Amino acid sequence: MQGAGNDFVLLDGVTHDLSGIDFAAVSGRLLDRHFSIGGDQLLVLLSSGAKKQKRFRMRIFNADGGEVQMCGNGIRCLARYIWDRNMAAEGEKLEIDTQAGIIIPEGRQGGLVRVDMGAPRLEGREMPVRPGGKTIEGRVIDYPLTVDGALFKLTCVSMGNPHAAVFVEDVHRFPVGRYGPMIETDPIFPERTNVEFIQVVGPEEIRMRVWERGSGETLACGTGASAGVVASALKGLTSRSVNVVLAGGTLHVEWAPDGCVYMSGPAEEVFEGRIVLA
Repeated sequence: MQGAGNDFVLLDGVTHDLSGIDFAAVSGRLLDRHFSIGGDQLLVLLSSGAKKQKRFRMRIFNADGGEVQMCGNGIRCLARYIWDRNMAAEGEKLEIDTQAGIIIPEGRQGGLVRVDMGAPRLEGREMPVRPGGKTIEGRVIDYPLTVDGALFKLTCVSMGNPHAAVFVEDVHRFPVGRYGPMIETDPIFPERTNVEFIQVVGPEEIRMRVWERGSGETLACGTGASAGVVASALKGLTSRSVNVVLAGGTLHVEWAPDGCVYMSGPAEEVFEGRIVLA
């Protein structure tokens, strides 16, 4: 499945028995674009175990086997899969358990899926950000970080997973592949971080490239788009309702008056198949 070019291998553990599978071990194999299916991340759909109907669970794995808390494009794809397989009525609100909490996607006209991403976490301890081993208390806005001789000003936001936003003049020409992994693994981020490189076009539009923790540069990132809009609004560079233009397509993100972030974008199935995991 793919959402704005962010592509996923989805394993259905609701209608198929996936017990005994070590998802962390097989993720690298499944996500290899040369020797297997290929994708940015592995999604695993499971029953939540809760008695309440229409509640599911999602696990997310990177190619390096690391399990991550949340993926905005991934959860839209998961919701689309659930509706298309008649596990819930088309467009019905769902409750999906993730490591970042319960996320509620709902359908929109034109095949779009809207997701309540929850409220952003803005305290340095919630990323966490720990320069010199000491956690930053309060908001992290324009924190100076020198990487390979270049000075960056980082604005950090957690959407259930850590993000560091960097604002640049020309995002298309910026060497994301050089600086992305250096910022991701800098010692100030003990759990590593996703990195958003953002060019502000206007008060209602930004262009963005994303270096995802454990995956590298991807065509889109839902939590990254959400964090990017929050960071842009915090710095007064945009409004709180913004179109985020990524290499794989456009997402709309609103940091609403209720404090939650709502993200809308496409999600579609590319193909279905079977693979032997033994």
